[in-house]
Amino acid sequence: MEDHVTPRRVVIIGGGFAGLFAARALRRSPVAVTLIDRRAHHLFQPLLYQCASGILSEGQIAQPLRAVLRRHTNVRCLLADATGVDVKERVVHTRRPEGGSVEVPYDDLIVAAGMRQSYFGHDEFAAHAPGMKTLDDALEIRRRIYRAFEMAESATDARDRRHWLTFALVGGGPTGVELAGQIREIAGHTLDREFRSIDPLQARVLLFEGSDQVLAPFGDRLAGRAARALRDLGVELHLGTRVTDLDEQGLTVRERDGTTTRHPARTVLWTAGVEAPAIAGALARATGAEQDRAGRIAVEPDLTLPGHPEIRVVGDVMALDHLPGLAEVAMQSGAYAGRAVRHAVEGRTKKPKPFRYVDLGSAAYISRGRAVVKAGPVHLSGVAGWLAWLFIHIAFLTGFRSRLGAVLSWAVVFASGARRERAFTLPDTGHGPAERHGATAALRGP
Repeated sequence: MEDHVTPRRVVIIGGGFAGLFAARALRRSPVAVTLIDRRAHHLFQPLLYQCASGILSEGQIAQPLRAVLRRHTNVRCLLADATGVDVKERVVHTRRPEGGSVEVPYDDLIVAAGMRQSYFGHDEFAAHAPGMKTLDDALEIRRRIYRAFEMAESATDARDRRHWLTFALVGGGPTGVELAGQIREIAGHTLDREFRSIDPLQARVLLFEGSDQVLAPFGDRLAGRAARALRDLGVELHLGTRVTDLDEQGLTVRERDGTTTRHPARTVLWTAGVEAPAIAGALARATGAEQDRAGRIAVEPDLTLPGHPEIRVVGDVMALDHLPGLAEVAMQSGAYAGRAVRHAVEGRTKKPKPFRYVDLGSAAYISRGRAVVKAGPVHLSGVAGWLAWLFIHIAFLTGFRSRLGAVLSWAVVFASGARRERAFTLPDTGHGPAERHGATAALRGP
């Protein structure tokens, strides 16, 4: 295969932040870009928990990739799952959702496949404890949260009612902290006057974390403040614990002293751990690249693979200088890779500078008026952190309509506690027409 084809063919695997910013960097380049993703939308993952808790709708955190890239006339979107790479022939093998395969040739390949939920070798846990990585995950968690209150309302046994009103979250990172805070707010502010047989305020939220702190990467000071804020909300923190068993009735954890404790809970949510998708392993085998324990692919300082300057790995799935799996890392690395291809097409011979990540900070929302933000030497919490959190997320939401809709939804929630995005569907039980089509429970706020 020739090294140069006009227009030069650039294939991007993944339509998340890294893939999207790579495509945007190539907008005015004389290249033909094919963006491959197994889903047809770009997802603002940092706000998934707000979709799951009923604050934002799916359309406010997810935008069709074709709409986002409609003005990028050199970009073609392909709905498919990348399954392998032939590095000799420079072809990406893909599988279409309804079957069949498509081979996509490339001159430059940018892998921005992201990460998926990891259950640390216990994939059987997934059936009972959904993760929080996709839009489907968020909708499943929404269904489980609001269904739990409905089931508690109709329960005739006090023990059964307590179990339905117990929510267990595994993982004390930003997602776990944010979701725990949201469930307490739902119980205390959204549903406080809607039920007749139960008191939603009696709902228990248990947060399990293997280390000695929640939000450990934020540092001791902010981690301590986050823990105090969670306890003030009524979240029960179980630090230094490891989950050893999990089923539909609850979970078993090993304590610091080696003893095991069973916690009955009808709603268990998994917010701990990530691992690389299958395409990362396939690429590593094809190129001889090294992978870390989570499957991330080791890259050179210019984000290329050793011996394969035509392949760049960016975003969460790259392993470089222990960079965290943050949206900002994905944006910057994706844009860097796109510019590198653009400069090569333009014939620039100067060796590109190594990728350098500019840390713009991290943020975690806890509850109304409370968040923690870390940006270099600046550490914010409480109302100041909350205002900074608002600014950051409004700035990075994709599309004006998404920003406007989110601001309006936040205004309603922050002012009244009402959540209007609480519709959920029940699974098909196969007993009649209503069940065959899914019984929809639309819980409307005032």
